[in-house]
Amino acid sequence: MYEIFSNWVAAFFTLCVFSFLYKDNPFYKFAEYLFVGVTAGYAIPLTYNMAFIPYVYQPIVLQHRWELLVPAAMGFLYVFTLSRKWNWLSRYPIAFGMGSVGMSVPLAMHAGVLVQMRGAMIPIQDINTFLVFIGTITILLYFYFSKAHTGLYGKVVRVGIWFMMVGFGASFGYTVMARISLLIGRIQFLIADVLGIIK
Repeated sequence: MYEIFSNWVAAFFTLCVFSFLYKDNPFYKFAEYLFVGVTAGYAIPLTYNMAFIPYVYQPIVLQHRWELLVPAAMGFLYVFTLSRKWNWLSRYPIAFGMGSVGMSVPLAMHAGVLVQMRGAMIPIQDINTFLVFIGTITILLYFYFSKAHTGLYGKVVRVGIWFMMVGFGASFGYTVMARISLLIGRIQFLIADVLGIIK
């Protein structure tokens, strides 16, 4: 009985979300607000149990590691984002957080640039490595903005544009297929689990 009830509740909210395909309406708003509220209600105790207790309460109160009071106080300043009068206090932990981004620059350079450069610097042995080489060179030339894209240089740059369009198209196609798979799962749920038309 509980499974049937939960299936019908899930079907109702699924149809509420699908109703947005027609136009924005109160059913969609209700499902959207309920989802945000439930997510926030779940995230607050989860953060309390998984972050505050093991990383703030236990080290400071039980283990007497008083040096952690400073980062705990900095983290507490985020609460002031909810206040119009004291909102400026929340900018201090944000500033420190943005400052720590500089530490990640070498890692980002290694993962995003150097690894790709190493992958492009391989001997040309077959058609695949040749296409990687041509694509890398022509795309880099496209982003060299000091020269006008005219004449022979413009034709070479156009090859880079085609490589980028193929890459963007493949990425977009992958995203669309992922969303379609989610849609298929929801439709199977409605037809099989709720209506019982197919087994």
